[in-house]
Amino acid sequence: MLAFVRRSIPAPYRDELITFPAFRQLKSSEPIEYPIAEQPAPGETLEIAPGVRWLRMPLPFELNHINLWLLEEDDGWTIVDTGLNLEDIKRHWETVLAAHCTAKPVKRIVVTHCHPDHLGLARWLGEKTNASTWITQGELLNAYAWFHQLPNHDVDGMVGFFRRHGLDAPRAELLTGRGPTYRGRVDGLPVEYHRLIEGDRLRIGGHDWRVIVGYGHSPEHASLYCAEIDLLISGDMLLPRISTNVSAMSSNPDGDPIRLFLDSIARYEALPAATLVLPSHGRPFRGIHERVEQLRRHHGERFDALVAACAAPKSACELIPTLFNRELDAHQIMFAMGESIAHLNYLEHAGRLRRTPDGGVFRFTATQEKGEV
Repeated sequence: MLAFVRRSIPAPYRDELITFPAFRQLKSSEPIEYPIAEQPAPGETLEIAPGVRWLRMPLPFELNHINLWLLEEDDGWTIVDTGLNLEDIKRHWETVLAAHCTAKPVKRIVVTHCHPDHLGLARWLGEKTNASTWITQGELLNAYAWFHQLPNHDVDGMVGFFRRHGLDAPRAELLTGRGPTYRGRVDGLPVEYHRLIEGDRLRIGGHDWRVIVGYGHSPEHASLYCAEIDLLISGDMLLPRISTNVSAMSSNPDGDPIRLFLDSIARYEALPAATLVLPSHGRPFRGIHERVEQLRRHHGERFDALVAACAAPKSACELIPTLFNRELDAHQIMFAMGESIAHLNYLEHAGRLRRTPDGGVFRFTATQEKGEV
């Protein structure tokens, strides 16, 4: 049976709003173990632990897939994340539902966060299966803000923010010309939901799954941890081979989302080393402590590189090549600008950079402060 136990609410964190994962591979000298050699084809599932099935759905981006999860109940199923609003993914879901969810229905849809590849088909699946949607309040409210293009959650607000950080007119026009993409990638939004809060426990398949809320990548990202079977459904907060995108947004232009992200992933170090991590992109892996340290070291290296590049004043746009050493299309430049600004905000908060306006564009110059990650 489905059960739900409310736990205490933690001290509040500042919310940050962003988009998809960045596509930047990390160099690693520490081993990460991938214990599952197979991977499921679209429309198929692979059981990776008793009652836990892995789905792998396509994405039309350089990051070409998303991992979704089916958790078995005695009398039904829980879905974790839903995929993008694409007809191919809907057809794959039809196949999965016919194979697994006829004798036992879907009873709950858990959405880790509001990005379209995670939330995109939550309403469609909910209407199809009569299942309820479980999501944090910050994620759902942000989804509504993007879907309805509220001020500073809209394209004009985003492009204006990037222009203040040096984005040139041709690339600004490319972003403006794309228009609002969120609505097309999300097949409607749930009108009712069950709110997830840090420390909540969902009783699924005879086990407790604890909600761990993280910040920086999205407003109030929910991961699920089951101590009894040593599994963490990490969503986008912990990925095995690429660094999670952490962007500053026009709705909170001076925020420090990278500090929030680093503080959030440090909490995973309290989990056992043997924990099997089920990420939203890439393969399930073990090595949770090593991965957190890799990401911490990676961002530290990026901070040092940016400070060195700011011996003379630089804008966030001028510093994109310091973070990304290849050509970027319009889709990727959005992430790159957000991430460049986020790194610069972190360094300004840490006292390592000083921001000055220069002809309507913010530029950053190194100070004598060292600062720490």
